[in-house]
Amino acid sequence: MAFTDLLDALGGVGRFQLVYTALLLLPCSLLACHNFLQNFTAAVPHHHCRSPANHTAAATNDSGAWLRATVPLDRLGSPEPCQRFTEPQWALLSPNTSVHRAAMEGCRDGWVYDHSIFPSTIVMEWDLVCEARTLRDLAQSIYMAGVLVGAAVFGSLADRLGRKAPLVWSYLQLGVSGAATAYFGSFSAYCIFRFLTGMTFSGIILNSLSLVVEWMPARGRTVAGVLLGYSFTLGQLILAGAAYLIRPWRWLQLAVSVPFLIFFLYSWWLPESSRWLLLHGKSQLAMQNLRRVAVMNGRKEEGERLTKEVVSSYIQSEFASVHTSNSVLDLFRTPAIRKVTCCLMVVWFSNSLAYYGLAMDLQKFGLSVYLVQVLFGVIDIPAMLVATTTMIYVGRRATVASFLILAGLMVIANMFVTEDMQTLRTAQAALGKGCLASSFICVYLFTGELYPTEIRQLGMGFVSVNARLGGLAAPLVTMLGEFSAVLPPVGFGATSILAGLAICFLAETRNVPLVETIEAMERRVKEGLSRKEAEEKGEEISLQQLGVSPLKETI
Repeated sequence: MAFTDLLDALGGVGRFQLVYTALLLLPCSLLACHNFLQNFTAAVPHHHCRSPANHTAAATNDSGAWLRATVPLDRLGSPEPCQRFTEPQWALLSPNTSVHRAAMEGCRDGWVYDHSIFPSTIVMEWDLVCEARTLRDLAQSIYMAGVLVGAAVFGSLADRLGRKAPLVWSYLQLGVSGAATAYFGSFSAYCIFRFLTGMTFSGIILNSLSLVVEWMPARGRTVAGVLLGYSFTLGQLILAGAAYLIRPWRWLQLAVSVPFLIFFLYSWWLPESSRWLLLHGKSQLAMQNLRRVAVMNGRKEEGERLTKEVVSSYIQSEFASVHTSNSVLDLFRTPAIRKVTCCLMVVWFSNSLAYYGLAMDLQKFGLSVYLVQVLFGVIDIPAMLVATTTMIYVGRRATVASFLILAGLMVIANMFVTEDMQTLRTAQAALGKGCLASSFICVYLFTGELYPTEIRQLGMGFVSVNARLGGLAAPLVTMLGEFSAVLPPVGFGATSILAGLAICFLAETRNVPLVETIEAMERRVKEGLSRKEAEEKGEEISLQQLGVSPLKETI
């Protein structure tokens, strides 16, 4: 009997599963706010050079005329953001007059920023424009580097220390480092605390998903996984609303960080995964947690009848040959696990590369950044409704592959839309982003079901590292646009299509009980191959009895 049968006996998808899932997914929604926070805290407002200290606008009562005389115009007719005339060019104020070869210089006295939309951002505070504009992208890359390190650290720790301990610590670390980011006044301190904040992303998302999946019967896992996606959608909408109401970047940073201190306090109530406890010989604590579940689900009598022997009987065959010492090598040690790991490495890297390539710079679409953030969040709702339906009735593999391939085609098609059609470009990019977001959530669930409990967190942490590498590579691919405008969309689209093809090599997990050990998974794969060979042999015998050569039939 599988462990999921025990959960069904204790109420299935009952009150405990609903409350437990809600308490875990609420922090995930605000986690999405941190992921896209720099779309607002690092927004680049319109700016131009500040006038030299020895010049004064008193020379004219018209500030617009003074700006025209001191700052050249770019090709779009806007003030040049990074250069100014060394001396005011008053001749430019006369109609039909132009100045040729006027001496220019950089913004030696700083910049004047437009505060109409953003009262303050890190770009304004530390002048991250012109020669220093790469520091803005560096800050986001440092955050993604923290996510990368966190995936490696927390993925390994969760299999050794349990799911709950790294999760509780991640809540505390995010609350403290997020608040510290808003408090300290130097760019270096900002980057350090953003790195620490990024580390908690994987600690929260991976452990939350594992706890939800491991406490959920098989029939409820699909909906639980998709609810994780909706929590991210909700987080993007919360971020758009919070950023619209709280414009100063420090207050916005604080507003999305402090709630994690509340999550830290109530997370002590959350029980550890009984699957993990039983796997590590802590059957007494596992039995206590299962009795709590039974009480909350109205199955108190069934819970009281539980004993160590009864609980162990549900998974004894699965845990009989457990491999106690786990390392990254275990992800490549046996053929079935090696195949899963290699395919998922491609999928997670490609999905993340395309996703962050589309979603991390909303100002490039030329529309209101708040409107685009809402659009990019809302589009996930119908996309995930379709994903939920297809995962339940069709399967995980077909759903993920279809969304990835469709997203890749949408991204590539967008490069044929001219830049003056900003609305169409934004809508098409939003559709592609919706497909990528849905596939991301589906592949989180799919990965959790593919790996056995023995190495589930290790496996999810490892493939998540590949996703963070994709997030780090996304800005580099975007920079290729300086050489050719077609390179970024082709890069994002092609990798997404490649990931969709890689998914086709993985096994379907719809309504299949979770595997507990590596050995159990290898047995399942061998039994599947043996069954397939038997069916093919039976079909060959039937053809021979009918007097048909299998070779001729194939031809």
